[in-house]
Amino acid sequence: MGKSRLEAFSDGVIAVIITVIVLEFKLPAGGELSSLVELVPTFFSYVLSFVFVAIYWNNHHHMLHTVARVNGAILWANLHLLFWLSLVPFATAWMAEHRFASAPTLVYGVILLMSAVAYTILQSTVIRLHGRESKLAQAVGRDRKGKLSLACYAAAIALAPWQAYASLALYVLVACLWFVPDRRIERVVSESSAG
Repeated sequence: MGKSRLEAFSDGVIAVIITVIVLEFKLPAGGELSSLVELVPTFFSYVLSFVFVAIYWNNHHHMLHTVARVNGAILWANLHLLFWLSLVPFATAWMAEHRFASAPTLVYGVILLMSAVAYTILQSTVIRLHGRESKLAQAVGRDRKGKLSLACYAAAIALAPWQAYASLALYVLVACLWFVPDRRIERVVSESSAG
């Protein structure tokens, strides 16, 4: 099977997710600039979630450059990833509404962790189909960056009941790790195109 339908569907779902996140913005109570202060938690939550969803979109896009074909397992693994990403707007709104209280911050972390697990499963499924010598397998290698992200999410979830802001700091750290699209994949794709 070709990959074009998987790409188009994924792009559409991710676009809807980003749209739903921004719909959580409510108008300020007053007409003064100072009334925007009450929206700071909502804005921070939106920016963080937008960055995470954008990171997944970028890396998903890069991953699919290494894919020649897809099978049913890849389609299901991709849907698994999209399921977890589709929960980001809910957790974003809850966390913003309650100003980073422990429970919403913990749930946000669980959704981020499960999204990362789902991405790892998708990546492994692609490698399984294309082989250990595939472009993607060469690019990710031992995937230390992915494993570090999973560990940070787990630590953030564990901290959330006592230190929600420490959890947020770990979420921001992971976002910073992945902000630039995965250069490992770019490098391998460029090398194979040049050769």
